[in-house]
Amino acid sequence: MILPSLGPALDLETMLQLCDGIMLTGSASNVHPSYYSEDLLDPSLPQDPARDETTLPLIRAAVGRGIPIIAICRGFQEMNVALGGSLHQAVQTVPGKFDHREDPELGMDEQYGDAHKVSIVPGGFLHGVLGADEIPVNSLHGQGVNELAPGLVVEATAEDGLVEAFSVGAAPGFTLAVQWHPEWRITHNPYSMKMFGAFGQACRDYRARKQGRL
Repeated sequence: MILPSLGPALDLETMLQLCDGIMLTGSASNVHPSYYSEDLLDPSLPQDPARDETTLPLIRAAVGRGIPIIAICRGFQEMNVALGGSLHQAVQTVPGKFDHREDPELGMDEQYGDAHKVSIVPGGFLHGVLGADEIPVNSLHGQGVNELAPGLVVEATAEDGLVEAFSVGAAPGFTLAVQWHPEWRITHNPYSMKMFGAFGQACRDYRARKQGRL
């Protein structure tokens, strides 16, 4: 089921009753900075107010219910903002940070190819899922986590220290957000397969609990 960006018109209560899991996808657009009390620094960058009005309350409601969530790129940023965090609007301008944007002149396979490594926090949730201390990831984002929302737990960082993955520490269900795009060529990436495999199992378990089978 694909949820439309209807903002307040979307019946969240009904939608969440139908969901066994939620995937927050990436997008070329950005979360409007007014949601973390900042002014928009570059009006030329794409915005999507209807998506903001839909996903931010959706995230808060889903986390509270324990619905499994996997959040990717913009979804990663949305989850941080929805739960009280803030973003760097242009990571490449922050002292000490790399330029994490893709080269638009390259082909899609090159844009989504491995760009840098991330260090997985030992003993963390993601470490348990992947069974690795470090993995290569793609990088197609201009914005990134500035202040991490209260209750979020860092699961991976880039070589410049930028947060690349987090979980929701006290959430009753699977909640994982990653800045990269694990869905790209997923069957060719064993780490992506493990990640989505764990998410799928969490969704099946959630459904079983709803039906009283667990």
